[in-house]
Amino acid sequence: MSDTARTTAALAPTIASAPAVSAAPDQGLLPAISGHMAASPSLYRLDAQPIEQMSPLIQRQYIHGAQSTFVKWIVKKGAVVPLHHHANEQTTWIIEGEAEVYSQGQKYIVSAGDIIVFPPNVPHEFRFTKDTIDIDFFAPQRQDWMDGTGNTIRSRS
Repeated sequence: MSDTARTTAALAPTIASAPAVSAAPDQGLLPAISGHMAASPSLYRLDAQPIEQMSPLIQRQYIHGAQSTFVKWIVKKGAVVPLHHHANEQTTWIIEGEAEVYSQGQKYIVSAGDIIVFPPNVPHEFRFTKDTIDIDFFAPQRQDWMDGTGNTIRSRS
C-alpha cells in the first residue's frame, strides 16, 4: 500500500466496524456555539485501522485529527527507534512492556503506566527491552506522515 493510500485510509473512519452513532436531539449542544459550527466529531475504532509494518519489529495504527495525530505502536523486544526529533510535541504512554528512552544526555526507563512528554524538537531515541504497546499523541498532527516524508523507523530494526 502506498503512503498516500495509507494516509487516506487513516483519515477515513472505518464505518463497518465503528461504534454506533445515532441521533440525540437537544443533547451535546451549546446554543451560542453549536448553532454556527459545521464540524462534528469523528468516531473511530483504532483496532479497525490498517496495521502498517514499519520494520520487522515495529507496527503502527494511527488516526489524524484536525490538529493532532494519535498512534498505537506494537513493538517487539529489541526494536530501536533511532535518535530523531520533530516539530511536534509528543506524549508517549506505555500501555504494556518497557523501553529505555535516551534524550538530552539522560536515560529514562519507561514501563507500563508511565507517560513521558517530549517538547517540540527535543532529540529522543527508544530501545525496547520488552514487547510493548505504546500510545503516542502528537500535536500538531504529523504532517510528515501525511505527505510520506516521515520515515525515521522504516527498515531500521
